[in-house]
This record gives sequence, structure tokens and C-alpha cells, in this order.
Amino acid sequence: MARTDEAGRADGAGELYPAAAPPWLTPLVDQPEAVRRAYRRRVPAEVLAALTAANTTAAMSGTRRDAAVLVLFSGPPDGAPGTLPEDADLLVTVRASTLRHHAGQAAFPGGAADPGDGGPVGTALREATEETGIDVGRLHPLATLERMFIPPSGFHVVPVLAYSADPGPVAVVDASETALVARVPVRAFVNPENRIMVYRSENTRRMAGPAFLLNEMLVWGFTGQVIAAMLDVAGWSTPWDTDDVRELSDAMALLDAEGSYGDAQL
Repeated sequence: MARTDEAGRADGAGELYPAAAPPWLTPLVDQPEAVRRAYRRRVPAEVLAALTAANTTAAMSGTRRDAAVLVLFSGPPDGAPGTLPEDADLLVTVRASTLRHHAGQAAFPGGAADPGDGGPVGTALREATEETGIDVGRLHPLATLERMFIPPSGFHVVPVLAYSADPGPVAVVDASETALVARVPVRAFVNPENRIMVYRSENTRRMAGPAFLLNEMLVWGFTGQVIAAMLDVAGWSTPWDTDDVRELSDAMALLDAEGSYGDAQL
């Protein structure tokens, strides 16, 4: 049980409060290991092998670093498991194009652990504050998903699942790190019209992963895989065209095409 204030909010010390989850989030809170299983089912065997090898190399060389990201859902406190509220949303950022790693990518707020964080929950909350200005006193950390390795940054990332009925305002705090902060309606991720498969030009089409083409961002890679896995585990997924496979630069070009995805498709 987490240490919380009288309203049940986490105090930032790195503990969790799963009882604060609304019913529609309980499938994710009750079986966080299922998200990793769903994630791995969607990753091609070649990619899993490469990730395992890179993880081993980073561990042996001492270059692997701990990190955490905040997976923050907002929405009503009522509902039912498997049923997505119309106004539920998910906090997503777009990294600045000048960053060394994953420049220009959509991502959950987060980053490398600091010694004073006290664990992945503390890291995720601190990084989210630094990137989006969010008031962490409004948030309820619910569960930690299983750690995942992300090359080439060498981060060993723990996604921290959290909830807030009303997280308050969010915005870009430092433009040198973050280009965009948005609370994206979860139904925009569910909408099959927004879903495609994406691969990098140096890889083959069979190594493509799930992606989401929204109004100001293409969500792909690690973040796209995690969101796709959560939709499956939560029971929100609907059938979509997995044969719509595009190379990354071609998919990014769609964001600038007139009349393409305009506003986020809901």
C-alpha cells in the first residue's frame, strides 16, 4: 500500500497505490506482466534476438542505465473493466529534434534515473514534472510494468502506470528537450483509421511494429509497442489493417500532407 495524503494521492516517495485505479484500468493494474507478454508477441523474432544481444552487451560493458517513463491515464473514476470511457486520455510528448537519442519521437515523459529518485516511480514523476510541468500531487501511481531494454540509448526502462481524474494543465517546460506535450484521447489510439505498421529503412518490412498516426505525431517504436500492448490487455483493441506497412520516413511525411490526418481521428 502506498503512502498517500488524505485524498489518496502518492507522496512521491516511490510507492504505489493500486486501489486508486478506476475499474476501466484494473485489467492493466491487476496483470502488469501481461503487457510485457503482449508486447513481446508483437515484436518480430529478429528484433527480440537483437534486443537480447544488445541488452547482454550493455550489461557486460556497464553502459546499461536505469530509466523510467510515466504512463499516465486520465478519465472518470467510474466505468467497467474492458470498457473505455469516451473522455479517457493518455499523456504523450514529442522529443525535441536536437536530442542525441530518439530525436523527434513521440514518447511517454521520462528519462534516466537519478540517485535521489528512490526508484522508478520517483524517476517517472520527477521527469514528468521537468518535461510537462504536471502537478504530481494530482497523480496516483498504480503499478510498474516489467522493465524493458531500449537500444541505442542503453536505457533499461520501467513504465510506471498512473492515473488522475484531473491532472491539471501540462505544457512544454524546456523546448530544448521537448517539442510537444499532449493529452491524447485514448480512443484516437483505438481508432483503426489511425493505426499502421512502421519499419525503419535499414530493416525489412517483416520487422515493422505497430504505430499510431495522429494529428501532430507519429507514435511508433517502444512507445507504440507499449500502447498497442496495453490496448490488447485492457480489452480496448478493435480490428485494424496490419497489412498497412510503411517505411518510417514515408509515415512521417503523412503528418505534413494536406488533408491527411488534420485533427486526431477519434
